[in-house]
Amino acid sequence: HDVSAGALKAALDGVVQECVSFVGVDINICSETLMRHVAGLNAGRAHSIAEWREQNGPFINREQLKLVKGMGPKTFQQCAGFIRINPQTLHSAKCSPHPVPEKPAAKKGKGKTCVNIPTSFNPLDQTCIHPESYHVAQRFLSLVGGSADQIGSAGLRQCVERKVRTSSVEVLARTLDTTPETLKLIIDGLTQPPGFDIRQNFGQADFKRGIVSMSDLRVGAVLTGRVDNTTLFGAFVDIGVGRAGLIHKSNITLDKLPVSQRHRSLALGPGERVEVRVLNVDPQRGRIGLDLIRVLQ
Repeated sequence: HDVSAGALKAALDGVVQECVSFVGVDINICSETLMRHVAGLNAGRAHSIAEWREQNGPFINREQLKLVKGMGPKTFQQCAGFIRINPQTLHSAKCSPHPVPEKPAAKKGKGKTCVNIPTSFNPLDQTCIHPESYHVAQRFLSLVGGSADQIGSAGLRQCVERKVRTSSVEVLARTLDTTPETLKLIIDGLTQPPGFDIRQNFGQADFKRGIVSMSDLRVGAVLTGRVDNTTLFGAFVDIGVGRAGLIHKSNITLDKLPVSQRHRSLALGPGERVEVRVLNVDPQRGRIGLDLIRVLQ
């Protein structure tokens, strides 16, 4: 209750938008609410995408976004790089029995006819590579002797690494008439495994959800925390309740430690993640007794 609802919502929206920017969204399964956080999309466009998907079945490629109401060239340019077409999702989704409708020609303009939209899957659509760079990606694949069907495979990674070793990214970028930054993004997109998520290597949260104060603690509860400080009589562990708990040295036994730590003078060190069990809680004196279960790697 001490945090402004508006400030909390703004912070949450910022985190979600940052995640979308780094990870992208699977357009065939993501919610309408999540789509609103994609660059270039708003509530109306997200609703139109969800509606098109419901009426026509899953998107087969990024180009089909151009068939959605309100999806002009500028919007497509802004959002396309953050949208993914996951082949597993695509194959498992229920396909529409009727053909994809053609987008009607705009009433305003110079009378250009609607561009034909392909109806086949493009392997590049599952990557972080923007459609504007597809021609560069295809030329790079030809240069290394690979194909789009090999995206994320060990064979393609070896071909790319071999080429980058013999010719630097800067030299290759000049050959392909692009920038080193764009080429690095293309290399990432081609070599990362399908469904790659940058968050998969992130460390897990230190604290257990829902445990925020001493009153939430119960004897026997298993928690995770991080060693805050060590003393001659034990280790103080931050478990997310505003007061560090103590693992007495008698509860730090060799069988609970990794082999590599059994011969250290200080069995536990500051910053190490641990799993602990609550032995006792004394709110009046502000003391929490913990038992070490194991050290988390």
